Amino acid sequence: MFVCNVKMNSNWIRKIGITIVVLIMVVVFIVVGYKFYNSTSKIVVNDEIDTSKLEVTTSNYTSILKDSHDNIDKYVGKKIKFTGFVYRLYDFNENQFVLAREMIVSPNNLAVVVGFLSECNSATNFQTGAWVEVEGTICKGFYHGDIPIIKIDSIVETNVPNDEFVYPPDGSYISTES
Repeated sequence: MFVCNVKMNSNWIRKIGITIVVLIMVVVFIVVGYKFYNSTSKIVVNDEIDTSKLEVTTSNYTSILKDSHDNIDKYVGKKIKFTGFVYRLYDFNENQFVLAREMIVSPNNLAVVVGFLSECNSATNFQTGAWVEVEGTICKGFYHGDIPIIKIDSIVETNVPNDEFVYPPDGSYISTES
């Protein structure tokens, strides 16, 4: 039988304990530092706004309208171009109107007015019901809640399009921007 009796000095145990704690702290610091450095190097900040125009057509009108209301932040700053008629409500400012279309909601051709709230300084130059083509930028605004608002850069009166009515969103439009 072999018996080993080791007598340890308390100063020696304290030195080993402190050394182990310091080594653990150094390893944790290195691991956390590496993960922080590695994760921050993967973050890409793109402050540039996509300047391509979002072309709204009769077929994608209500899908884009719905998606922009559901995901306002992904549309803010986007350029947009589309045609609709001027529609006003009693509580709008002089420079506001809805750039609207009538959406067919039943087999009996019942329709409701849908569209983007729009703002421009020359809004009073266009009669309610006038068809216009606008180009502008989507901004976040407030009208009975947060909504996308079109700040109009250019507006021209146009003829009624052949396909003036739109249909409920079908979910086929999915924005590729995040």
